[in-house]
Amino acid sequence: MKAGGESAFARIKDMADKRDYYEVLGLEKGASEDQIKSAFRKMAMKYHPDRNPGDKSAEEKFKEINEAYSVLSDPDKKEKYDRFGFAGVDPNAAYGGAGGFGGFDASGFGGFEDIFNMFGGFGGFGGSTRQARNGPRRGADIQKRMNITFDEAVFGCKKEIRLTKDCTCDTCGGTGAKKGTGKKTCPHCGGSGQVRTVQSTPLGQFQSVRTCDHCGGTGQIIEDPCPDCGGTGKVRKTITLNVTIPAGVYTDYVLTLQGQGQPGSNGGPAGDLYIVLNVGEHKLFIRKGDDLWLKVPVTFSQAALGDTVTIPGLSEKLALKVPAGTQPGDVLRMKGKGVPNVRSKRPGDLYAEIVLEVPTKLTNEQKELIRQFGETKSTAGYAKRKSFMDSLKDLFS
Repeated sequence: MKAGGESAFARIKDMADKRDYYEVLGLEKGASEDQIKSAFRKMAMKYHPDRNPGDKSAEEKFKEINEAYSVLSDPDKKEKYDRFGFAGVDPNAAYGGAGGFGGFDASGFGGFEDIFNMFGGFGGFGGSTRQARNGPRRGADIQKRMNITFDEAVFGCKKEIRLTKDCTCDTCGGTGAKKGTGKKTCPHCGGSGQVRTVQSTPLGQFQSVRTCDHCGGTGQIIEDPCPDCGGTGKVRKTITLNVTIPAGVYTDYVLTLQGQGQPGSNGGPAGDLYIVLNVGEHKLFIRKGDDLWLKVPVTFSQAALGDTVTIPGLSEKLALKVPAGTQPGDVLRMKGKGVPNVRSKRPGDLYAEIVLEVPTKLTNEQKELIRQFGETKSTAGYAKRKSFMDSLKDLFS
């Protein structure tokens, strides 16, 4: 009785420690069959032992993912789990269980690609393992940052970029074999590209699959390698590329050069090159999206009486009309004088923020005129406005 009680307690503790199966697969409760299948495929692809050799945490994660999928992919088990939780699929529970999964055997999944073959193939994995490993594989993408000036970003330009990367070997054409020779089937894996081992564990038999060390998973070996690339089919080179930068780009804008990434394998296409732009600042303009902002200093008389002032534009001088009574901090808009949008080519606007320019050197006559003006209270606007000292008195009264 004591032993049975301890066993029941252990089962309850084990269920309490388990993560919800929907949480394990990153799903909401009630997910559809297709959503469960898709989530399992992504998670299994990430944590499969073939992709994480020697990583115990990934191995445990893979077991947890498969345990969750073994329940949620079975309509009967899923229905009991949705109703009763872990107790509904525990073979020792009062609900009758669902056949259990305590002896989960990962060997049924075999190699990494076998998971996808279970579903009838996904994106080219439905064929044999050997075909998948020996088939064309796309090269990796490359990312590189490029610094350009404010004007280059606004008007567009042509630039050169130097890039050191792997390139297809011209001598062997990327085969890796010496000219006039070829490849043969790897005798260590029989051309499968995989070496399988079976281990017995408390959870049952666990079949691990690793890439063949001799052929690198291709299923073929080169007896007489190319002297220029050493059998890799690739050589390291520094190349120069011409890049066209369109007008209106901005910091973190990404230019894509297709086929300029790392070369593919087994006749696969090359990856792409992504150039991330970093745009420098301008001495006068501040850019906000496609709009430009500019501080424009005006004199007191220009602000009070109105005037037309000349301000700089992107490619020409502009005439800005300052209305009479303009206040410091007012913003005047000049439509269509901003930066062209990189996609639509429609220009943004230019916003001129008025800054009052206070003279530092005055003649005695000018000083006297300003004093007279300050004493005059009949001018429109000033008669209605309280002085700073009057406002202070109102605040403390």
